[in-house]
This record gives sequence, C-alpha cells and structure tokens, in this order.
Amino acid sequence: MKRTDRANATEAVDPRFTDLDAWSGTAALEAMWEGQLAAVAAVGQCLPALAAATDAAADALGDDGRLVYVGAGTSARVAIQDGAELTPTFAWPQQRVHFIIAGGESAFVTSVEGAEDDMDDAIAQIDAARLSAHDVVIAVAASGTTPFTVAALRQAGRYQAVTVGIANNRQAPLLAAAKYPVLVETGPELIAGSTRMKAGTAQKIVLNLMSTGIMLRLGRVYRGMMVNMLPTNAKLKRRAEAMVARIAGCSEAQAASALEETGGDIKLAALVVLGYDRTEAAKLLASHKGNLRRVFDDLG
Repeated sequence: MKRTDRANATEAVDPRFTDLDAWSGTAALEAMWEGQLAAVAAVGQCLPALAAATDAAADALGDDGRLVYVGAGTSARVAIQDGAELTPTFAWPQQRVHFIIAGGESAFVTSVEGAEDDMDDAIAQIDAARLSAHDVVIAVAASGTTPFTVAALRQAGRYQAVTVGIANNRQAPLLAAAKYPVLVETGPELIAGSTRMKAGTAQKIVLNLMSTGIMLRLGRVYRGMMVNMLPTNAKLKRRAEAMVARIAGCSEAQAASALEETGGDIKLAALVVLGYDRTEAAKLLASHKGNLRRVFDDLG
C-alpha cells in the first residue's frame, strides 16, 4: 500500500471484499469475524505508546483531575461507553468524567448533521470545561482527521492538559496534535468507511486498557478485585462481602458486618476486620492515597 493510501486506510475499499454482499451468510460472517480478530491484534503494536499515555494520565490526575473524552459519531459513542463505566466499576467520581461530543448530548444516540466539522463548537466546549494540567483529554477518531476532534485536542493542549490522541490512520492530524499519540493501524474496513467495525473495536479495546490501567495505577484495584466498587445492589453486596472475606481472611458474615459499619467501603471494611477501628483505618488509607497494597506493604 502506498504511503498516501496508508494515511486514509480506513476509507479505502478493500478489493478482497468487493463482492461481500454476494457471499453466503456464513462466509460473510467469517470474514467479519476475522476482521475483528485483526482489530484485536492491531492493538498489540500500540501498547508501548498506550503505556506511556496511561502512566502520564495517572501521574497527572491527582485528587481532582478529570478524564475528558472527546469525539464525534461512532468514536464519541465508544468513548462515552468507556467513561460511563468508570463510576460503577471503580467508584470514579462522576464529576471527574467529562464528555466533549460533536453535537452535544443529542448526539449520544442520534447523528447530528455537520457537527463533526464544527471546530468553533469544539473550542467553545473545551474553553467551557476550564481545563487544567491535572486533566487528561482523550480524543478518539478513526480517521484522525475529524475537524471537531482535532480542534478540541489542540485547544486542550493550550491549557496544559495531558492530551491523548487515538486514531487508526498514520499521519493523522489528531496524532500530531496529541502529546501522547496512539496509532492503532487497523487498515481498510470490510465495508469501506464503516469504522464501527475494525476501527471501533480497536478503539474500545484501547480505551478499556487505558482507563483500567489508570485505575490500577491509582490503587482502585487490589489483587485483581474492584476494591473501590460501591455495593449498590444485592449482587454487588455479595461481591463486596466476598472481597472483604478474601482480603481479610474472615467469614462472609464478618465481612458483611464490617461493610455495614463502614458504609460499604470495601477497603475500610477489610482493615476493620483486621483489627483497626474505622477512624484508624481511614487515616491509614488516607496516608497511602487509598492504595491498599501500599498499606499492606508498609505493615509488612
């Protein structure tokens, strides 16, 4: 593929699939499935860049920095899904997740004509967000050329925010605008330009990895468990009891009692079971920035 073609690969027609609509249903599904596997494989090439972005994000966020997702169309909806899951999974405060979407909230579920070209709106939304150096702006666009998304990321850089650009084409302006560019080169789609397929799958994986990696770095996971999770229903209460029992080596009945005492705080409950009163446990966690592993490492 020529250099000029590689820069716009997500829009190219793949000659292997020009008769896809004439194939049998099984053959077409097999081809699409193989495309999904290729999308997964493409992520492997960007892991070093993604690790650098994740580390920078975790270092910047501190106690009040926000994760700000930027996108248009399919990429925006993929980003929204990732950000929306952070609160139920990791108890990430809702006020620390922000979405800057072409067309605004109405574009969450419907297409807004011309929104992705509106650079003025992108700049206005970034300015209204009042960014700081503690904020992390993650901009996603398959082509990497979407005017709204590129303009938003460039404007975010003027506020010294950590800027991450995720695109599926080489030489993309979005990558050039990002302090931390992440290229996920998925190539042509089976259906030309239908980037909800390979590109969208790869974007979702990258966002999953990055947001989860940030939560790992910030101590919101311990021994493979979501220890910041809020037990807001019966299923999650049982899960929280099992976590406390595993961490503290106690019965689930003891874990349930400790969770009741600590208002459902899994990390506090585990320390209470181990003999600390709630005030002591809270101070201990605070002194280690809420990181349970660091607490136990210091306690020996």
